[in-house]
Amino acid sequence: MANDPPTNAAHWRERARSFALRIVGPVAERIDRDDRVPDEIVRGLAEQGFLGVGIPPRWDGTGGDTRSTVAVLEELSRASAAVGVLVAVHLSVCAAPILTWGTDDQRERFLRPLARGERIGAFGLTEPNAGSDTASLTTRYVRDGDGFRLHGTKTFISNAVSAGVVLVFATSDPSRGHHGISAFIVSPGTPGFSVAQRLDKLGLRGSETAELVLTDVRLPGGSLLGPEGEGLRVALGALQGGRVGIASCALGVAEAAFAEMLSAVRAADAEWKRTILARSFADLCAARALVARAAEAKDAGADYVNDASVAKLVASRAAVQIAGAGVDVAGPLGVRSGATAERLLRDARVFPIVEGTTEIQELILARGLLPTGSGRNPL
Repeated sequence: MANDPPTNAAHWRERARSFALRIVGPVAERIDRDDRVPDEIVRGLAEQGFLGVGIPPRWDGTGGDTRSTVAVLEELSRASAAVGVLVAVHLSVCAAPILTWGTDDQRERFLRPLARGERIGAFGLTEPNAGSDTASLTTRYVRDGDGFRLHGTKTFISNAVSAGVVLVFATSDPSRGHHGISAFIVSPGTPGFSVAQRLDKLGLRGSETAELVLTDVRLPGGSLLGPEGEGLRVALGALQGGRVGIASCALGVAEAAFAEMLSAVRAADAEWKRTILARSFADLCAARALVARAAEAKDAGADYVNDASVAKLVASRAAVQIAGAGVDVAGPLGVRSGATAERLLRDARVFPIVEGTTEIQELILARGLLPTGSGRNPL
């Protein structure tokens, strides 16, 4: 872990930008081609304290608030979306729920090594037939003495291959809906826990995505995260914070795509290209403002459900639109395999899907705009 960690978002941004430019950017194309983040990059993330941002020093984290985390994710993703998403998943949907819901013993055993970067975190919610519909989980758990046994399959799990800590969500009885869901902390290497296959993807290559299989996995009672039956609350809280993180990653990709477009327009100026540039700049400004607003709301302890969803929605959309426009501006060179514009477009296209699809964000926003009986002005 780095000495003298920065204390505010500006310092975190400066540190992350330097690391991204010096260390990540030069190997971004190789990360995409090999579908793997090199071990030396992961070690560097730990040494710089990026894997402990937002975690209090009490638990060996490097401190900082949501704005600090957003700055780190944005700068890393600007160089490589795969690296940014690795950190986002590790922090937002694994370490943060353990910090919020865990006992001191769980924080000691699991949060400390996550904060130091000795272990990478993953989030095991999605199943082959249960993605956005979290209440339809089929991974089962039963009580076994003073512990539990889990059985089921998880899919599209980021960081799954290298993870040292995985949050797994299972139900005691599918007929109970969300009331039957509980959250568990699982250490890979536990008998019956395995990575079934690594999944190839259009974009975010280098960000490990795999299927996990749990076959009669025996867990001690201390593996239960939060109260039994409160797993959906744990998951939804993690995803809400995770959307701010993923929006930051999408913003980083949008910024990288805009920078590529700007260079192309300068090299071969044309009226129609200037129009696309201006439109893309407006999309980028909107995404940047909304990500900042969501981070500020979260840091202020406000209800940030709508802010997180709109930031994720707009930033994801901006990444896709700007990266697509960037390929148009680059012309034939932009669609060449290995071109930066082509990689950014593939990466951008994944963001409307991960951490809750565009349609899910629209449903969340619609509910927030039309709250039942509250009469609260959503603006």
